[in-house]
Amino acid sequence: MRQDDNGNRYLVAGGLDRAEAERLAAEFEARGHKQLYWVESEAA
Repeated sequence: MRQDDNGNRYLVAGGLDRAEAERLAAEFEARGHKQLYWVESEAA
């Protein structure tokens, strides 16, 4: 998930295993933008 500086939330990617999702979130977070990135389980 991504949250921009206005509080809007967006799905970044789905269907990933947890390790890949965390790697992707860390990659985006390292870019230094004002957005927040985190990993959530998908709803069943």
